[in-house]
Amino acid sequence: MPSRPHHLLFVCSGNICRSPVAEHLARHHAARTNVELEARSAGTLGLVGRPADPSMVTVGAELGLDLGTHLSQAITDPLVEWADHILVMEIAHMAHLEAFHPASQGKVALLGRYDGVDEIPDPIGSWFTFQFRRSRDQLQRAVNRFVDQLPTEREIP
Repeated sequence: MPSRPHHLLFVCSGNICRSPVAEHLARHHAARTNVELEARSAGTLGLVGRPADPSMVTVGAELGLDLGTHLSQAITDPLVEWADHILVMEIAHMAHLEAFHPASQGKVALLGRYDGVDEIPDPIGSWFTFQFRRSRDQLQRAVNRFVDQLPTEREIP
């Protein structure tokens, strides 16, 4: 039977920190584990065309992630419809999707639950690189665990 990649959408507030890192981590881990997926990211605040936070670019590069060309985008109905799984960082993001994007129903999960917590805190506003590393590492554990539970192929309905 024909297959297609899993479609993962990562959502945070501004799409300049947590969700772009999660997007890149998912691609990176999937390539190592032979899971077919496409990953995208977006934010609930509606920021468009903003680069990734410089501190997150730095700590992402420590893992071989290139966030230098990332530009933020807002969550849209077409993105929600494209996604098989929508992984959010906070309960507020889940509530936003529920309120403004009804097609998200049944697709949304808190990414942090794959690392034993409900929410993955936003390091934006911290002056300390270790806060960004902590967020990156938490994202990496959660993303890897989520990707590891996906079937290697997804049958086309």
